[in-house]
Amino acid sequence: MSNDKNNIPISPRSLHRLRLLGRFLLWFPLVLAVGAIGYAIQRFGNDEPVRYRDPVQHFMYGSTGGERESGFPYWIWQVLPKVCPQHLPGKGYQSLGMLFEAGRDLPVGMSMRRSLGLDRVFLNCAACHTSTVRTAPDAVPVLITGMPAHRFDIRAFESFFFNCAADPKFSAEFIVPEIAAAKPDGLSLLDRYLVYPVAISIMRERLLMLRGRFDFVFGQPDWGPGRVDTFNSAKVLFNFPMHRLPPKELLGASDFPSIWNQGRRMRRDDGERMELHWDGNNTHTEERNKSAAFGTGTTPPTLDLKAVARVEEWLLTAAPPAWPWAVDEALAARGKALYGEYCAACHGASGQDFAGQRVGHVTPIAEIATDRARLDSYTYDLAVNQATLYAGYPHRFKYFRKTFGYANMPLDGIWLRAPYLHNGSVPTLRDLLEPAAQRPPVFYRGDDVLDQTRVGFVASVAERDGQALFRYDTSLPGNGNQGHDGPRYGTALAPEDKDAIVEYLKTF
Repeated sequence: MSNDKNNIPISPRSLHRLRLLGRFLLWFPLVLAVGAIGYAIQRFGNDEPVRYRDPVQHFMYGSTGGERESGFPYWIWQVLPKVCPQHLPGKGYQSLGMLFEAGRDLPVGMSMRRSLGLDRVFLNCAACHTSTVRTAPDAVPVLITGMPAHRFDIRAFESFFFNCAADPKFSAEFIVPEIAAAKPDGLSLLDRYLVYPVAISIMRERLLMLRGRFDFVFGQPDWGPGRVDTFNSAKVLFNFPMHRLPPKELLGASDFPSIWNQGRRMRRDDGERMELHWDGNNTHTEERNKSAAFGTGTTPPTLDLKAVARVEEWLLTAAPPAWPWAVDEALAARGKALYGEYCAACHGASGQDFAGQRVGHVTPIAEIATDRARLDSYTYDLAVNQATLYAGYPHRFKYFRKTFGYANMPLDGIWLRAPYLHNGSVPTLRDLLEPAAQRPPVFYRGDDVLDQTRVGFVASVAERDGQALFRYDTSLPGNGNQGHDGPRYGTALAPEDKDAIVEYLKTF
């Protein structure tokens, strides 16, 4: 065979090579495409949380599924305090009240999941239900799971990300070099020029969208650490027209609750279910737990049911630790009798015995007379919308309802649950036994040093370890410390009788 134009013969070997080259050129794009698809599936198609065998570790760091929808890429999370330090109240995430155990690079209450090609992190249940206590200013803080996260300022947390997203430095130009410097193995070309620039852009747009939808919050008084406006956030997620709602519905900041002994909270001693949340708007712990997971960024398709079930199982028997000092047994015995007369019917016989005629029932607002902002913020319309959550699933919500007061809670671990009342407006138990007019009108929140005498956290100092504490003003809307007042609540007792009740409450 020869080339007709030049009459140059082509050998069989050359022809074979040309045919192989032709086949290669024909198949190479297909092989390349298949390889790229395989890599993309392997890189971006996985969905795997970091798992923990120990139930306490799972509670503190395990995923509820929120990273799938709301998660921050891990390395962006890590470098943002360097990119936007001016939007934090102090140094790093610690300045927001987040807690770090030695040797861990994520705070308690932050979980990780490999999703969409990146390690992504977001809050879990422990962010709002774990904190530290100290018996003295120079003592080592002790981490306690299940107690209210009274040091975590979730509004400041949200504000940091919203304000950073609006900052010109929230861009690949500034963030990618910080990631490359912080990441031990650096960044691949794909990550440097495609994955992280896209992730940064998506994260910025989502945060700015949420910033606009939550802007009604920034007209409210600061919540301060240990408080959250749970159900107005839910209204945002349900696309309520927030700027058209009555002002009284937009102010619902209240304290994080403790979450111990959930098994005992399922039913009262008469067989009826306890009314849960501050206003008793649900009687099923299963729904309450899934509602809390909804607050950590999960949606019906992204909720990790198995992971949430592990937390639920642990919470059935999780219990508070004992009071760390000796108790005056004679004084506590006297206090027990007084507590039985004035408190037990609403709050249970003891920290372990929840029996009582009104325990787990709602007391009407006209009777309890505490600040009603949290009650008014939860509306019938929201309850109706919540009934659509998880529609089509066996666990569709069925039990949310509007009430007209606040629920009487058991007092297990009450010494760890300061400040008191649903909005955290009374710093210590001893203050709560005073008439409302004699309670502190202003105090400081966020300290973890225990007040051994009055029972609560030290509330008289403006800073601790160089960190400014939050000044709580009871005259501001939603912050009122009125109610739970009068002879039936023990506020008319003699001072020595009040001291005895407080001593007994140390045993809870």
